[in-house]
Amino acid sequence: MGNEWLRRFTPPGGGPRPAADAIRLICFPHAGGAASSYLSLATALTPAVDVLAVQYPGRQDRRREAPIEDIGRMAEALADEMRGQTEKPYAFFGHSMGAVLAYETACRLDERHLRGPAALILSGRGAPAPRPRLHDQLRTDADILAAVRRLGGASPQVLDDPEMREMVMPALRADYRAIGSYTWQPREPLDTPITVLIGDSDPVVTVEQAAAWADFTTATTRTHVFPGGHFYLDSHLPRVAATLTAALSRFAPAAATFPGK
Repeated sequence: MGNEWLRRFTPPGGGPRPAADAIRLICFPHAGGAASSYLSLATALTPAVDVLAVQYPGRQDRRREAPIEDIGRMAEALADEMRGQTEKPYAFFGHSMGAVLAYETACRLDERHLRGPAALILSGRGAPAPRPRLHDQLRTDADILAAVRRLGGASPQVLDDPEMREMVMPALRADYRAIGSYTWQPREPLDTPITVLIGDSDPVVTVEQAAAWADFTTATTRTHVFPGGHFYLDSHLPRVAATLTAALSRFAPAAATFPGK
């Protein structure tokens, strides 16, 4: 992409590339996650949607950089990055910590009077609260690893292998420090439509907490409940892709069809 923060995946096997009029969807990974966590979703949405994934410092091709331990600092950096992505309508999708970061980035763009996302699609996260949530307050590596196992955010093979575990821990520590210290600063609601996605058996977020995102916009809010836990997306990719496409089609009619779904 020619920048620090955003990645676009090449379709495997010479598959279809995004159409010239494809909607742009910028995806924010969960805590400990990397841009590649959206590879399957990008493949499912192409060519109707042009998927870009945020690559946080400290992982994959940015592994030599120090991770950022503050949601506000990351949102500021990403708001700077969005200056080059606003030539046509675009939307944000964020899962778990990524939902908070997508929202905070949209707020920064609004405060700077820049063109923000035409839609916010927020997954696996309750609406912000004035104080950090208890399930984000993880002080030790053991606490972090227990939470990741509980949520299903990494394969047991990675967590059980000492060398692989040591590779992922710096990013996990930084992300949990970031989300664990995040506090919402009261501000006016956005005027951006919000679509909320949540698993019905998520161990850390209730459907009611997720639906409370409606208080953070003056525009419409729609909530979609999926069977499954925190990472329900992995089991329901076709339905998730169809839900995203429908949400995007409300501001870009060209995306109204989703082949094969």
